[in-house]
This record gives sequence, structure tokens and C-alpha cells, in this order.
Amino acid sequence: MIKEHSMTRQLPPLYALRAFESAARTGAASLAAEELHLTQSAVSKHIKTLEAYFDCQLFTRKGPRMLVTPQGQIFAEGLKHGFKQIEEACAIFQSQRGVLRLKAPPTLTMRWLLSALRAYRETNPGIAVQTSSIWMDIDTVDFFSEPYDCAILLGSGGFGAGICSVKLFDEWLIPICAPSLLIDGSVDLSEREIIHPSPDRRDWRRWLARANLGVNVDMTRGQVFDTLEHSNAAAIAGHGISIGDLALCADAITNGQLALPFTTAVSTGDGYYMVWPERSRKDAEIRQLLAFLAGVAPSIEYPGIHYVE
Repeated sequence: MIKEHSMTRQLPPLYALRAFESAARTGAASLAAEELHLTQSAVSKHIKTLEAYFDCQLFTRKGPRMLVTPQGQIFAEGLKHGFKQIEEACAIFQSQRGVLRLKAPPTLTMRWLLSALRAYRETNPGIAVQTSSIWMDIDTVDFFSEPYDCAILLGSGGFGAGICSVKLFDEWLIPICAPSLLIDGSVDLSEREIIHPSPDRRDWRRWLARANLGVNVDMTRGQVFDTLEHSNAAAIAGHGISIGDLALCADAITNGQLALPFTTAVSTGDGYYMVWPERSRKDAEIRQLLAFLAGVAPSIEYPGIHYVE
């Protein structure tokens, strides 16, 4: 049975753990003292502190020689890997102090963000932005466990306590397809191949419910993808009619890669938000990037579109 006090005990002193790991690895307190810039007696004292803490012998001593016990060797190996991870984390933290690490969904990144960041670098050469394009079924970020300073997420604005958020632009859904599918001028969704940008098929459901066009579509059929970018590519290739974000499809529509079988765009109530933790040490840099991105946000104004709030 585990005693209650054993579950609440604090960790032993870090400097004692460091001294033991070094002595176990080098095989001598004198070598550990030289490596850690301590006296030999200080290293010996730290080791005794650990032995008292764990109530076990970590070394057998034969004159000036120190031999690690089998239990001590296992413990030392674990500490070795642990200190290595700490060193790597510190190195990454130090190297990225001048870098903004940004998390964003793939379609947003490919259809707008990369070009926007290229323009940002041209006008702000002293600030580096490192983008990670991450697939997320539901857009989210955990700044305590993920290595990002800020993120652009699709949502309704409720990102939790301690999180700053500013909307960049709204999401408007509209059906899209290759121009070749509209040659005969007729669009019957019940007869066309349907493309779903997400496994839950939520985008088609939301558009059909709000467009109020009397269109009936069997949601159990059609090709299913896990990102808007993949479904956009399938639509461009002529594999069916997909549903896309008007702001992120506008360029492909303008250059003739995509066409609009319907002219009704539906607001989902969601939008793309820049989010970052309160009291971030990079707050000034994040707000500078935010101001730029807000100024170059993609337009949802497209000629001939009927917008349904």
C-alpha cells in the first residue's frame, strides 16, 4: 500500500540529482566536481543527500573508487535522458527567442497565409515567423503543451480563459466545382458526385440548412476528405461538387480553377481568429503580425453572390 505522504513528497534537490548523474557517468566524485565546477566534498555531500532521501545506497566505495550499484545505474540512466531533454528544451527555447511560432490549419495556410507571411517578411525583415500547418478536426491549441507562441484558428471566439483573440475574417460556405461540370448549365446535386471536406460532413449540412433552396442531398454518399485543401483539389480536378470557404476559394474562382454552381454563400457564425496567451513575452511581436494580417485579410466580397447570415 502506498503511503499518502509518499505521493505528496517533493522531488529531491536538482543539484543533488545532477551531481549523482555526473559521478555515475564519470566514475569519480573528483571528475564530477570538475565537470560541474564544484568541490569534491560538495559532490560527495549531494550524493549522500540522495542516499538519505531514497534510503538506499547508490555507490559502493573502495578507497578513492566509486562503483555505482545496480539500482543506482538504472536511476542514473533515467536522469541522463531527463537532463538531455532539459538541455534540448533550453537550446530550442534560446534559439527561438527571436522567432514567432505560429500554428494554423492547412487550407488557410496554403490559400492565404503563406503569401501573407511572405509580404510580411518583406516589410518586417527583422522578425521571423515559423509556421506549422497542422490538421485539426476541431481547431485548437494548448499553449502550455504545444510549442507555439500564437495560432490562427477557426472558431466562434470562445478560446478559454487567459487567451487573447482577434477575428481576422468570417467563414462563408459556398458550393464549388470545376468549370467543366457546368458546361451543360444544369446542376442537380442529387445526380452529381458530392465531395465532403470533413468526415462528419458538417459543411454540406450547414449550407443546405441555411441556403433554403429546396435541394435534397443524401449525406451518406459522396467522397470524404479530412481537409478543405484536399476537397478543393478534388473539386478542381473535376471529381465532383465540394463545399468551400468563399474567402479561401476566391483566387481559384477568379483564375478559373473553380466555378460556382450556386451563388448563395452561407455564414457559419465562425471565423478565423488570431489567438495567443495573455502576458506573452512576445505580445508586441504578435500584435504587430496581427495588425499586418488584419490589413491583408482575404475579402469575402465577390460579385453576384447572395449572402445569407
